[in-house]
Amino acid sequence: MAPWELGTVVLVMTWVVVGATKGQLNCKEVRASFHSLQPGVRWVPESPVSGADLQVCVTKTSTCCSKKMEDRYQVASRLNMEQLIQSASAKLKSLIIQNAAIFQEAFEIVIRHARNYTNTMFKNKYQNISSRTAKFVSELFTDISLYVLGSDINVNDMVNEFFDSLFPVLYTHYLNPGVQESVENLECLRLARRDIGAFGNYPKTIMTQVSKSLQASRVFLQALNLGIEVINTTDYLKFNKDCGRSLLKLWYCSHCQGLLATRPCAGYCGNVMKGCLASVVEIDTHWNLYIVSIERLTKEMHGIYDLERVLLNLFSLVRDAIVHVEKNRGRLSTAINKICNPSKQRVSRSAHNLRDFNVNKKLFNYHTEHEETLSGKRREFITKLKTYSNFYGSLPGLVCRHSDIAENDTSCWNGQEIVERYSQHTLKNGLKTQTSSQDAKTKVSEPVINQIVDKLNHINQLLKGMSTQRRKHIGRTIAEEEQMSGDCDDEDECEGGSGREGLRIRNQLRLIPDLDYDLDIDDIPYNKQVRNQLDQNGRKTSHLPSGNSRAESSLTNFCLIFVVLLLGLLSVD
Repeated sequence: MAPWELGTVVLVMTWVVVGATKGQLNCKEVRASFHSLQPGVRWVPESPVSGADLQVCVTKTSTCCSKKMEDRYQVASRLNMEQLIQSASAKLKSLIIQNAAIFQEAFEIVIRHARNYTNTMFKNKYQNISSRTAKFVSELFTDISLYVLGSDINVNDMVNEFFDSLFPVLYTHYLNPGVQESVENLECLRLARRDIGAFGNYPKTIMTQVSKSLQASRVFLQALNLGIEVINTTDYLKFNKDCGRSLLKLWYCSHCQGLLATRPCAGYCGNVMKGCLASVVEIDTHWNLYIVSIERLTKEMHGIYDLERVLLNLFSLVRDAIVHVEKNRGRLSTAINKICNPSKQRVSRSAHNLRDFNVNKKLFNYHTEHEETLSGKRREFITKLKTYSNFYGSLPGLVCRHSDIAENDTSCWNGQEIVERYSQHTLKNGLKTQTSSQDAKTKVSEPVINQIVDKLNHINQLLKGMSTQRRKHIGRTIAEEEQMSGDCDDEDECEGGSGREGLRIRNQLRLIPDLDYDLDIDDIPYNKQVRNQLDQNGRKTSHLPSGNSRAESSLTNFCLIFVVLLLGLLSVD
């Protein structure tokens, strides 16, 4: 080939390459893509420019980005990051929110049933005073409900207030009928109740059981609510300037070069996320301890630490406390005469005998799956929660997996150009490993992260304190606790509940004793719903009776009478 012919070929090939390059950098496509982020603006150059004013998406060749575009892309990058973190944590957040609501509602249902049990006991046995005791019972269980929800109420005070209010009513109606119910006499009886030990050790027993069961349930709910707070906080983190620049390089600087379909290298994405989330990853150790601590607490929520067992048995302890008053009526009357010297009214009422309240101790023998009980629900929840151990340690990888990346690290974007293979060293998690990273830098831990860590440490201490308290109560060491395998099943005696003979209520919310039990009107809709639930075979279940058959029969008869009267009126018209 002649020299002049060779020169011509080289010139033609150079022209083809330049033309191809210009064809790749088509600002029209970049403009169409950018308008999806910022419609109606004219910030995209008509043709490639030098990009001398760009600060992040710097290139040695021409670019289709202006400074305003770069700023807008950075806003979009931060928004992308927030949405990806929320997507990565969505299932975990939903799990905790749903269970926090489930358990809070379940605790309220147990409290309502316990209140109704106690009221029914008074109505069936002590009808003469049931209208007055209803107020004391309502106040007691209102305080219990508020305590579980976090109110600053002393359990001992609420129990003492109940018995202080109950004793004057018992005294004036049963121990000394006809005594003058003056303000002075009633107040003296209230004050004397503790000094003379009117109810024996029953108030103290109730204080111990109620206090321990409520504390466990209260801390459990607090832990779930804190878990929601932690996730909400990390879902809406504000990232620093260095992270914002790294995210811009990761997702949008390729657009400035017209590479709209190019995906970031997986390794590059991982390094950027580990830099941006370096302080968030520091939560992981405390988060894992949080899950372990909740699991330990749930395993220990049985016996006197089980709100369901304690509260549904509370009416029997109140009944026994009243029986104690009857058995010691002579001693109590003598003591009261010395302290209060109550005077009789002219017209005395007939005395009433305090006979023991015989409760039907029969239990329904329905087979109920563990998932239908509070303890079963707790186990189910913990099993799912444990799958999110190391969640914050794996968050950088989760964010990248929710993003559109080149998994095999070939023919991908490395922040500056398309490379055949991403060769940068993959960084480890944590703040200490980010100092040498060029993809993303995080210098110090964020203050908001430190606050999260402090809160997790606080709730972990509370959970640990509950476990330590329980071990002291049952006389076990940590090593002995660890050796005990499995949970306390619903059918197990688990430390004996109240530790006494009498009515035992299995730890199953839908397994209620066969009591002559009148349910308050506000409880009827829920219990109808539970009664009508279908079991696995499609048959209707009736694990949770809403009231006695007489109440249901009365309601049915009332409805029939109402319909008959209505039809009669219509026929008259």
